[in-house]
Amino acid sequence: MAGRATEPSKGRIALLRARYAPAVGNLRSSDTAKAAGLAGAMIANNVLALGSSIVFARLIDDYGSLAALVSYLLILTVAGQSMQVATAREGVLGHLGVGDDLLATLERWAKTLSLVTIGVTIVSILLRQPIADLVGVKHDAWAAAAGLPAGCVYLELSIMRGALQGIGDYKSVGLSLIGEQASRLMLGAALAIAGLGVTGAYLGSLLSYVATCAYCGSALYGQLASPDRRRWLATRVTRAAIGLGRHVWQAWVPIAGLAVIQLLQNIDLITAKHQFSKDMASSYAVTAVAAKVLIWVAMGAGFYLVPETSRRRAAGEDTRPVLLRSLAIILVCAAPCLLIYAFGAHPLLSIVFGAKRASASASLLPLGAAFTVLAATYLAVQYMLALKRVAFLVAIAIVAIAEPVLLSQAPKQPAGYAAVVLAVQAVGAVLAFGLALRRDNALPRGGGAQAQAAPSQPIRTAPAEAPPAAPAGRA
Repeated sequence: MAGRATEPSKGRIALLRARYAPAVGNLRSSDTAKAAGLAGAMIANNVLALGSSIVFARLIDDYGSLAALVSYLLILTVAGQSMQVATAREGVLGHLGVGDDLLATLERWAKTLSLVTIGVTIVSILLRQPIADLVGVKHDAWAAAAGLPAGCVYLELSIMRGALQGIGDYKSVGLSLIGEQASRLMLGAALAIAGLGVTGAYLGSLLSYVATCAYCGSALYGQLASPDRRRWLATRVTRAAIGLGRHVWQAWVPIAGLAVIQLLQNIDLITAKHQFSKDMASSYAVTAVAAKVLIWVAMGAGFYLVPETSRRRAAGEDTRPVLLRSLAIILVCAAPCLLIYAFGAHPLLSIVFGAKRASASASLLPLGAAFTVLAATYLAVQYMLALKRVAFLVAIAIVAIAEPVLLSQAPKQPAGYAAVVLAVQAVGAVLAFGLALRRDNALPRGGGAQAQAAPSQPIRTAPAEAPPAAPAGRA
């Protein structure tokens, strides 16, 4: 009887599957599903990065040094993050070649970057102690020497990811994001436990970039190579469609814009190593990690802000409401976060990072406010980049350069130090929004009344740039 009763239910399930299978198949292959999958991979990447911060904060005694080194590395990865976007855009448009020609371009770039990396590595080793002193990790000179080579390898990884995006292989891009953070955590933790301490934890980033490059390279050849093509043939004479130097130069504006944001986001951790004791610097570092949650919200909002701003600009519409709506997202998310920072800072840090890391809890609220303001600055910068403005870079760069100078004179206790960080970020945000909300240049030439008079007419535009990818990792 029971067997007979289950037969009709199995039949209904089979009918439902047959009925909805085409719709499910279409959804899986749709652009929406691809975008959702990539967004999910980025969320997983950030969750793993946060997990790495928690693990290393409990595993490494001098966590402040690791945080300063990672902040230094994040600044160095600016070019890579921007080049991923540029490579994806040029790849979609076919400017880098197709099939074997695209592979030839990537091979030429990889060989050029290999030579650059070798030269940079030699220089970084020779200057390891001055670099370590500058970053505030004078006892970890060999770890500091790994920063510049890691930045070069990350540039190569970003170019490969951009190429995969350009050919529509979002699955490989997503898996590379997850694999990078997972391997960073496992390799860094293993090396630290093996006795390498801060240096081992930091080298996990470099090794994860190398491993992810191997994966992305394999994915590219699997997608593009003809059956008889030999991989990475050193004697191949095929020329690149675009020279690497020219490709990088064409992206100098987003590189500069992101560099300013990364300086404002990370320079306080480097300066803190010069200002505080080892234990206090470590406590300040975990507090800064907790305070930066709104930066990740801003990056998500940027995926709406940039293409929508570009679309409205091309249509001759006012673009400023897009910026204000994106800012509203930040403010809504900031309210509960700041309430938690105000009334639950010490319990929060104690539970997540351990009681010994909660001594700087009084700085969590001002730091949370500071990075909320920086999140708004990030949106304003992305907005102006979408409008193809560049003059703002000078004003924001002055603020970024002034921050370490001001922090070197800040109070020697975390709350007062964080208050200076907040003041600097507030100045940067005021300048950024003052320049972003200017009416002039809000509409492209030839737009305005003419474009608004015929809003129903379609306007063909090149694909809009997406905001840069998530930073390479947290401290």
